[in-house]
Amino acid sequence: MTVRNSVTPRAAGEVSNYDIETDVLVVGYGAAGASAAFEAAYAGAQVLVVDRAGGAGGASAMSGGEIYLGGGTPIQTACGYDDSPEAMAAFLKAALGAGADAAKIDEYSAGSVEHFHWLVDRGVPFKPTMWDAPTWVPPTDDGLMWLGENSWPFTELAAPAPRGHRPTANDFGGRLLMECLSTAAESAGAATLFDTYVSALIVADDGTVTGAVARRYGMELTIRARRGIVLTTGGFVDNDDMLAAHAPQLLGHTKVSAGTDDGSGIRMAQALGAAVRHMNAGQVGMSLIPGLAARGMVVNALGRRFVNEDTYPGRIGQHALYRQNMGGSWAGDDTAVWVIVDEHGFEDVPEPQRWGVQPTHVAETPAELESLTGLPAGALTAAIARYNEFAARGQDLDHHKSTRWLRPLTPPLAAIDVKAGVRPPSESGDRRGTGASVFTLGGLHTDLDGHVLTLDGKPIPGLFAAGRAANGLHGFGYISGTSLGDGTFFGRRAGTAAARRA
Repeated sequence: MTVRNSVTPRAAGEVSNYDIETDVLVVGYGAAGASAAFEAAYAGAQVLVVDRAGGAGGASAMSGGEIYLGGGTPIQTACGYDDSPEAMAAFLKAALGAGADAAKIDEYSAGSVEHFHWLVDRGVPFKPTMWDAPTWVPPTDDGLMWLGENSWPFTELAAPAPRGHRPTANDFGGRLLMECLSTAAESAGAATLFDTYVSALIVADDGTVTGAVARRYGMELTIRARRGIVLTTGGFVDNDDMLAAHAPQLLGHTKVSAGTDDGSGIRMAQALGAAVRHMNAGQVGMSLIPGLAARGMVVNALGRRFVNEDTYPGRIGQHALYRQNMGGSWAGDDTAVWVIVDEHGFEDVPEPQRWGVQPTHVAETPAELESLTGLPAGALTAAIARYNEFAARGQDLDHHKSTRWLRPLTPPLAAIDVKAGVRPPSESGDRRGTGASVFTLGGLHTDLDGHVLTLDGKPIPGLFAAGRAANGLHGFGYISGTSLGDGTFFGRRAGTAAARRA
């Protein structure tokens, strides 16, 4: 007798009849799924989108809505910035870390301007104005923002240009983005089925994926997909067993998701022999206010700076978690990360942009602040003295912080405990852990058209993936907007490829 687990594939020969038939089945209705559904329907296929939730959106709808676009978009041009696909690709290959997919980055960068116009044609609005300061989410409806392109070491690799494109919204743009994409998909002819959880794939004798097994209101459904299935089910941050197996440093932190990123799509494909990439990688949104960090110092539990504070704040978070052992259920208590700022720097950030953050400690001298924070004797005092020396000469020899943000720190001084702080305002989800919000970057190995690949690099016939269910562009690094950008761009590719499959 065969014992099945929740993702064991079903043999097509065991299915006597199908409850539902379609050409292309899209599993998951976030931004990647909506993009795949639109293109598949636009290519003439009959499309069904299923989602376990009661409607479209997922983590995409809860996000800040930033989409990483460049190469010379109309918004960049209107704001006075020149850019090229080559400069965009050079930045992404460095910023997305070891193992970043160079072929996908080149393809994405070359197609970025076209993708911008595709989004606009689907109704996504972008305002041709610029927010020119470090932040998670601008407090305005500005359509363009920096995401670390103008910080070291990236300024040494390519001419900097801002590429964070935000849908026109006064707060988070993810919901607006999803409204536009889901409306476009359904207007193109895609049908939807909600409250439906896909648990296994149906496979023919030759290994071709021909359908899926799902449950809806306690009843099993079998769905035939004549041309292909596109998995856009998200990552696996909500599956603690998978985190423990692949990315244990992400355990114990606030999860960035809609509560449904359980890795189901990844596991279903793995059950067919699919390869995965970078399953240990994760994005880390520390609960720091980027404007405060840029105006001060960020130090570790030894009282030492470890990164240039004007860089993309998610990069600071990754450094803190992976290199400074900040927090998490696996870490000890001596893993604090502090933002050190003076009164001038604190007041220079308008109160609404501080998101309610208050100093943990305030002191009249570096030595007093050092004592209050419990940092090693002399460490913070020495770090502040060295920082002020660099600021006085206008050159940060340790971490190359831009002179725009380099200014001596003068008493009174404040220390803000990042580990105990609030959740970063740009991140979705609200299951609270430490002062960091995390999600996974690893996923299924796919090619440029979204085919899911086996361990020997061969496509699994009839199976495609995009969004956080796939590894996409990323190595071990992350930049805001590369999830929504990568997911929508390669979701489109996957939908088209599935629709055109005989």
